[in-house]
This record gives sequence, structure tokens and C-alpha cells, in this order.
Amino acid sequence: MSTPATPTSYLTLIRHKPGLLAIAFLAIFTGNLGQSFFIGMFQEPIAARLDISAGEFGSIYATVTLISGFLVLRFGPSVDWTSPRRYAVQVLIGLLVGIGLLTLSPWWLGAAAGLLLVRLCGQGLFTHLGSTLAGREFSQLRGRALGLVGLGMPLGEMMLPPLVALLLIAFAWQQVLWLIAGVLVILWLLLFIQLDWPDSPHKATTRAEKKAIRKTGPNPMRERRFWLLLPMLIALPVTMTGMFIYQAHMTRDLNASITAYALGLAAMGLARLPGALLGGKWVDQFGVTMLARWNLLPFVLALLIGTLVGGDIGIWLILVGAGITMGMQGPTTDSLLVSLWGTEHLGRVRSVRSSFMVFSTAIAPVVLGFLIDFGTGFKPILFGMLLFTCLAWLLALKPIRETAATKSETSP
Repeated sequence: MSTPATPTSYLTLIRHKPGLLAIAFLAIFTGNLGQSFFIGMFQEPIAARLDISAGEFGSIYATVTLISGFLVLRFGPSVDWTSPRRYAVQVLIGLLVGIGLLTLSPWWLGAAAGLLLVRLCGQGLFTHLGSTLAGREFSQLRGRALGLVGLGMPLGEMMLPPLVALLLIAFAWQQVLWLIAGVLVILWLLLFIQLDWPDSPHKATTRAEKKAIRKTGPNPMRERRFWLLLPMLIALPVTMTGMFIYQAHMTRDLNASITAYALGLAAMGLARLPGALLGGKWVDQFGVTMLARWNLLPFVLALLIGTLVGGDIGIWLILVGAGITMGMQGPTTDSLLVSLWGTEHLGRVRSVRSSFMVFSTAIAPVVLGFLIDFGTGFKPILFGMLLFTCLAWLLALKPIRETAATKSETSP
């Protein structure tokens, strides 16, 4: 009796496990509804409806982002013992309740609660679910699987802004959100009904059993290697959030145009696609250690050269370099976490990583805002970002080398 062939490419991987890939991909794509770029498209009408200023909206947004980071730490690990189907249903319901509160509540407190749920379930838990499933369920070609499902994020970044712009011509902003959420609900219902879902690695029904799993699993925050890795894991979210929020200051100080920046954002989204696919392939071919050591290089070079060159070309270099690295980081960092802490408690490990990434997106605008208020130009800020990224890279080298001796590193 012959054994089935081991998948060796993206196409054969899709043919072998299309259902699992579809679940993880849709989870990450749905997570776009909680990302800053998506919510930012509705910032003005939300603020106008609640009669709050842009500054007040920003303060609410930063607060709910920090809270969602703590809640990811609380609810993220449960994917290790909760059925993925049930987990997805719960997160989807939370997202829909959040959209309902955000669009219907006449009070800012209710809308803030809705925004918190959208951020938590979108940016936090749906993205966490998709990456955890791909990292846990694919023992072979994990890098390719993570690279493939990770495309859900850049595709959302490319598809949703023009779609929202077109829909806003004919519909109110609340109706646009309902339409997009409705389409996603239909897609999720098809996956819930048609596909066989995997089981969780642990079984826990009582509070005592869940507490026991939490105690027996790894706690990355108690390990030195996690703290050495953390700056590298958050370097890109920190720097890119600052660039996105203060894009006007950056383009002015680099003598670039807003048009070049807008086109550069589209180019960044496109650059994430080959970054993810090549990164996933190279993780499987050369091992996660090699990719973890070098995946920041495109961004570091682009940030250095782009800041020195300036102008429209400089903006393009920075954004395209960031796109390539962002695409590669998905399969690289998740494979690295598996290599260091295994798959059985991947939900817990990823939730720690995800929560710190959420914290960084809330803190970065505050720090950069103070620097700008004190008269710091954006070129020195960009060089500071470059220095931080390089230091983070150096700190991470020791724990990265530890993966060479693990079984995950030698998997085919």
C-alpha cells in the first residue's frame, strides 16, 4: 500500500489540505476589520456621530487598544484547549456585537465598547486563530502554510480601502460595515457547515482543567530568551505604526509628496505577497534559523538608504522594504515560536507575542508624538528607528541560534 506523496509546493499543499488553509486564511483576512487602516477609514464619521474631536477619538482608540492587548493575553491561550470551530464562532459573535455597538450606540461609551470588541476580535483573536492553526496543524511545510494563510492580511489591505471608498458613494458608513460583515458571515457559515475542523491539542471542560493546562504550559515571559526576542518581534509594528500615524511629518521632512506616499502604500501591500510566499518557501528549504537571522535585512537597508536619499524615491524604498520584511516575518516568527516552545501550547505563546505587538501599536504614536512636539525632525526619528531595529536584531541572535538543536528545525 503506497503512502501519499508529501506536498512539495504551494499548489500541492493546497490540494492536500484546502479546508484547513481556507479556515486559517479567512481568519486572518477577517482580522483586517480590526486593523488600524480599516478603522481609520471610518474615523471621521464615527467621531462626527458621537460629537467627539479627533484627539478624543485618538485617546479612546489608544485606550481600547491597550485593553485589547491585555485581553489577548487572557483569551488567546484558550485556543489550545477550545475546539477551533467553537473558538471561531465565539470570536465571530464578539466581532459582530462590536460592529453593532460601534454603528448603533448613541453614546460614546457604548461605541468605545464596540471599538474594543472590534479591535480585540479582529486584530487580536482572529489573526491569532489563523496563525496558530497554520503553525500547529502543519508539521510539514509549516513555513509555506504560514506564508500562504498570511496573505489574508495584505490582500485585505489592498482590497478593502478601494471597496470601502466605492461603497461609501452609495451607502452610509454603518451600512458599509454591515455589508462587509454580512459577506464574511456567509463565508464563515460555509466553512462551519462544509468543512471538517481539527481538534484542539488539549481537552479541558472545567475551570480546574483549564487552570492546570495554563500551569503546565510554557510561560515565555519568565524566560530570558523571550525578552531577547521581543524587540525583534515588535520592531516592525512599532516603526510602521509611527510612520502611518505621522505620515504628513515624514513626507514633509523627506521632501516627498503625499501622492508618492499613497502609491508607496499600495506598493508595500504588493511587496508583502512575494515576501510571504518566498519567506514560507525559504523557511522550509533552509530552516527557520537562517530566515530569522536575515528577514529584517530588506527593511534595514531600505530604511537606511531611503532616509539618506529622501524624496519620493526614499519613501518608496522604505515602504517597499517594509512590505517585503512584513511578508517574510509571518512565516518566520511563527515557525520560530514553534521551534522554541512547540505546538501544544502555541496558542499561549502566540497570545503573549500578539499582546505585546498590540501594546506597541498603542505606545509608539505617543512616544513619537512627544518627540515631534519637542521639535525633533522626522529624519532623526527614522535613524532612531533604524538603530532600534539593528539593536533588536543583535539581541535576538542568541535565542535564534538555540533553534538549530530542536526537532522542529530539522523537519522536512
